[in-house]
Amino acid sequence: MLTILGFVMIAAFLVLIMMKKMSPMAALVLIPALFCVLVGQGAHLGDYVLKGIGDLAPTAAMLMFAIIYFGVMIDVGLFDPIVRGILKFCKADPVRVVVGTALLAAIVSLDGDGSTTFMITVSALYPLYKRLKMSLVVMTGVAATANGVMNTLPWGGPTARAATALKLDAGDIFVPMIPALAVGLVAVFALAYVLGRRERKRLGVLTLGDTALVTETVPENETEQVLVGAGTGGTGGAPAEARPTTGGAGTGSDDGPAAGFGEQAADDDGLQVLDPQRATLRPKLYWFNAALTLALLTLLILQTLPIPVLFLIGAALALTVNFPHMKDQKARVAAHAENVLNVSGMVFAAAVFTGVLTGTGMVEHMARWLVSGIPDALGPHMGIVTGVLSIPLTYFMSNDGFYFGIVPILAEAGAAHGVAPIEIARGSLVGQALHMSSPLVPAVYVLVGMAKVEFGDHTKFTVKWAALTSLVVLCAGVLFGII
Repeated sequence: MLTILGFVMIAAFLVLIMMKKMSPMAALVLIPALFCVLVGQGAHLGDYVLKGIGDLAPTAAMLMFAIIYFGVMIDVGLFDPIVRGILKFCKADPVRVVVGTALLAAIVSLDGDGSTTFMITVSALYPLYKRLKMSLVVMTGVAATANGVMNTLPWGGPTARAATALKLDAGDIFVPMIPALAVGLVAVFALAYVLGRRERKRLGVLTLGDTALVTETVPENETEQVLVGAGTGGTGGAPAEARPTTGGAGTGSDDGPAAGFGEQAADDDGLQVLDPQRATLRPKLYWFNAALTLALLTLLILQTLPIPVLFLIGAALALTVNFPHMKDQKARVAAHAENVLNVSGMVFAAAVFTGVLTGTGMVEHMARWLVSGIPDALGPHMGIVTGVLSIPLTYFMSNDGFYFGIVPILAEAGAAHGVAPIEIARGSLVGQALHMSSPLVPAVYVLVGMAKVEFGDHTKFTVKWAALTSLVVLCAGVLFGII
């Protein structure tokens, strides 16, 4: 019964948020609370929720101070050169923009933290997507999938968890997987290229001239756009506003990028971009901020201190040095308060879902049901079976639940058929491309929140592409003899 109710609860959650019948925060709280009562454990709901909150509290603290830290770094102009470089590469070509999204997300993912990756990627590319009227779910989908592949780095979490659960060396798991993961990353770039071509076909091909951006070919019944006033100043060649020249629907209202991430300057259409003359810029402190960020990322990789502690100290230093006056510090914290509240609230709401799923025993029953359903004939191929199962299981549960609860069971089943634990560990990494879009991953709420994308829309668009990328990694691992 717990197995069935577990699957029904997850299905109900996904259906309701994708159909936009409930907000993710409400669904994360109310649906598990209802199912906790249905399984006859309503009296323990408080204990399950508090346990879940206790488990996710460090993550919430990390996200809170990470948002403040990177928000301040964006305010003071640390990432402005990156933005200009990406915009220079992307120009006004949707293909380049989407491929640039994958490239930037993959590079920033080297720090091993998804929240950092999404904050930087969205802050850099959101204005360009809005100016070109490109689909924002393309940005969130490509960024999440690229980060998912890179999340398998030894300091990213999954590899370390697999090594700990099976008492193996993280290097022995990860290094042989590099060719398969590289193929997965190539698949992400191929996906970005295909999606970029779709966007180019929908919007028309844009070219950058000396003074204007003009569409070369626009299909009939679509609005032709002339992007004027690009110039060479301002934001380093970023395209200017899009003006329809043949009628058709307008652009509608625009909320702009996430509040607080840099002071904004609005153009004639209401679109907002980072103002190159904003009062919060600190050009004289640029190298200090760069060194501080590099030191912070280095310490994150070395795991010198817990991640929440590092971001807490980093945020305090960034605020104190860049904004020595108390009123300026309060203003910066207040500017980013909306993002902090939204993300932290979502994390604690997710704690209700994970707390009930784990506390009632649903996760354990679901896992054992899946493992028991594996035919004996597949026993010698448990590495591949683990890879296949990792795709849905890491989406429907946390990495901790999968690696510490499910992987050891799969390893035992594999050992009975002579499959080495190292193969199980490598197979368990396959599903990470999809995992990063799971509703149980706090970082995904940073991504969709900053991009102003509905979580349900992101889920409907991303799941199929991320699952396909995971399958590419699995097939590559099998072909290379890794799994």
